[in-house]
Amino acid sequence: MALTQEERPVVEPGTEPRPRRSAWVWGWLFTGAFSVLAVLLALLGYLGEGVAGGDVDWAELLTESSWNPTGSVFGGLAMIYGSAVVCVIALVLAVPVGWGAAVALSEYLPRRAARALRMSVELLAAVPSIVYGLIGILLIRPFVGAIADVPGGDSLLAAGIVLAVMIMPTIVAVSVDALAAVPDRDREAAYSLGLTRREVIRSAVLPKARPGMRAGVLLGLARALGEAIAVFLVVGRADGRLPGTFDQLLNSLVRPGQTLTTKLAGPEPVLAGTSGTYFASLCGLGLVLLTLVAVATVWGNRGASRTAGSGRFRGRQSAGRGRHQLDRFVAAVRLGALALPVLLLLGMLVVLATRGSAAFHPSFWFTSATGAAGGGVSDQILGTLLLVITCGLIALPLGFGAGVLLGVHASARTVRVLQTLTVVVGGTPTILLGLAGFVIFCSAMGWGRSWLAGAIVLVPVVVPMVALPTCARVRSLSPEMTESALALGLTRAQYIRSVVVPYAWPATLTGLLLGLARAAGETAPLLFTATVFFGAPALPGGIVESPVQALPTHIFTLSQDSGDPQAVAQAWGSAMVLVLITAVLLSLAVALRNRFEGERWTT
Repeated sequence: MALTQEERPVVEPGTEPRPRRSAWVWGWLFTGAFSVLAVLLALLGYLGEGVAGGDVDWAELLTESSWNPTGSVFGGLAMIYGSAVVCVIALVLAVPVGWGAAVALSEYLPRRAARALRMSVELLAAVPSIVYGLIGILLIRPFVGAIADVPGGDSLLAAGIVLAVMIMPTIVAVSVDALAAVPDRDREAAYSLGLTRREVIRSAVLPKARPGMRAGVLLGLARALGEAIAVFLVVGRADGRLPGTFDQLLNSLVRPGQTLTTKLAGPEPVLAGTSGTYFASLCGLGLVLLTLVAVATVWGNRGASRTAGSGRFRGRQSAGRGRHQLDRFVAAVRLGALALPVLLLLGMLVVLATRGSAAFHPSFWFTSATGAAGGGVSDQILGTLLLVITCGLIALPLGFGAGVLLGVHASARTVRVLQTLTVVVGGTPTILLGLAGFVIFCSAMGWGRSWLAGAIVLVPVVVPMVALPTCARVRSLSPEMTESALALGLTRAQYIRSVVVPYAWPATLTGLLLGLARAAGETAPLLFTATVFFGAPALPGGIVESPVQALPTHIFTLSQDSGDPQAVAQAWGSAMVLVLITAVLLSLAVALRNRFEGERWTT
């Protein structure tokens, strides 16, 4: 049988179609990176203009404990003390448990069991802060009131305990990643010397993982400093409580206090107007808070960026005959530390299921609220979904563009600087975002309460959680893949469009879902920009003066009326609905992470 060879038609030079130009790619990438800088500039500009609009006595603000606007006394020292105390309490409680749980997940459990338990710990991070506040009202305040014999239980100690539970998942997640970065050959070398598991962890693993584990603590501290709503519900909000002696310090722990975030989350920023010494002093408190969060975040990010090889391996055997008994005891302690957050999650779900049983009735999901605390939450669900979807549509291209630019185009030093700025934006207290949005969108632009303003102020919460995973995945792209693409004659922009974007999207989608899970539970920004308790339609008809109802602010308002059983029941049912929504988003993110974890892109 004769074989025929198909001849290709001759194409004259210059007539063969060439790859489409992708100049628009650079505009998209630089717009995404600029959005991160724009958030910081807008926030600093808002606070700086507020400070410039009045006469701020910085010495009084930082050293005076009394806060009395009617007497023109603006001292923030008691609030700085309150913020410091609740953060110290949170760290003292959360760090040992978080580190112990991380070591148990990384070093003691098989991979499949560790993955399932890690997801349960991460679900704690998806619980909205307003739900933690409700748990604090129901359990922590009575507990503090009973042990200290004080009425109510509102106190710095209650706030510290709530914050400890909130920051524990952050410490666990970052510490597990730091431990996983230690090469297995170091463990094998230590075992070859005859060391027990505890001695291997102490001598070979922890020295190299310690910088990343410290970073998890500092990033948890950044969240604790910036948390407003959960602390607002349990701290008591009492001004001027500054102890003078050690006995007074111990007594102040079980008494109401005030923090920087709870002062800014209260009614005073609205009552203070937009100029004058009163408003300027509040903006000064905002600058102090932002500085503290930035320092903790930058320090933590710097620690996380250190290489695992910075630790020194020292293989030492413990003296004595009780090495193996001590090894078993330490293993039991670390596994117990892991059991604590898992039990906390189960207990929280039990409380939500029993107290929020209304959420299991379909009518609660599909009927509108009636009166002060009746009916269902269909309007609040629609408002929450509108805010989250709009926020996601804005944040996805910006965060994706910023992440791709960091991963492809920036130098190593530029990447470190921009990553640090991105982490600072992610750690910015959302109450400051809400105040800035209130002044910029609601007042200066004349929008009033607007769903679009609320979605925009949530964007800075989501963009860093999209940009950072995208950057990390892009930078993991093999050099061979890049060289092959460029060898085919692709321009840099065409390479990004055809190779980088398809490769990075799984990490991007995971980061987006995680960010939206957090945004769905944010309360503080929406209180000032987007939501009302009642009277708003299910879906707005415009942008200006078009508020919505949302689940987080609905729960926050109902929780203020803790003496009304119907309001409390409605708040718990709404909390259960919100937790289910955020849990679905987080579960999708974890499923995607597990699906693409370690998978090579070969298409």
